[in-house]
Amino acid sequence: MDESEPEAARLCVKNLAHVNRIFGGHAILRQLLRRAGCQHAPFSLLDVGSASGDTAKIVTGCYPDGTVVSLDRNAVHIAGAPAPKVLADAFRLPFPPRSFDYVFSSLFLHHFTNEQIVGLLRDFARVARKAVLISDLERHVVPYLFFPATKWIFGWHPIAVYDGKISIRAALREPELVSLARRAGLGELDAAVHRPAFRISLVGRV
Repeated sequence: MDESEPEAARLCVKNLAHVNRIFGGHAILRQLLRRAGCQHAPFSLLDVGSASGDTAKIVTGCYPDGTVVSLDRNAVHIAGAPAPKVLADAFRLPFPPRSFDYVFSSLFLHHFTNEQIVGLLRDFARVARKAVLISDLERHVVPYLFFPATKWIFGWHPIAVYDGKISIRAALREPELVSLARRAGLGELDAAVHRPAFRISLVGRV
């Protein structure tokens, strides 16, 4: 999707936001925020791989005292995200240690190898003061078959369908995510599997 033409990329990002809305991604985000304790005080959150910035809209809608910085390396993807936003590479986060209360990523880690995921989580923990929050796909045959079957119902872009099938095949299972988080040095771990959304989530204290 990163190599798509700008108009196709915009449509795919819109599809991803739609997936998050109707298939539980936004509900899981709200649950993650509660599990992390965000309801108790104002906080700052860095959203890595933010794409359209729908996370920022959900977070600030639930917690008006929260501040969200969206970060993505693709200028087309992040164009519609609300300010503040940063165009940067997730593997070279341009922030000093402990810059944000929380570092969050959604539908992002499955694009990378296990070693790359460990490196990303380690750097997320470097930048976070309190916790790293993860929401991602669960590797499972049901969403692999279901997503392309709904193309005609929801009007998914062909690139989104192609990328979605690859992403589901590359996704982790909950024990795998926990193992990688431990390797990255995250502390107390709170992991969950979400059905029927076929998502996994994790709060890792730093």
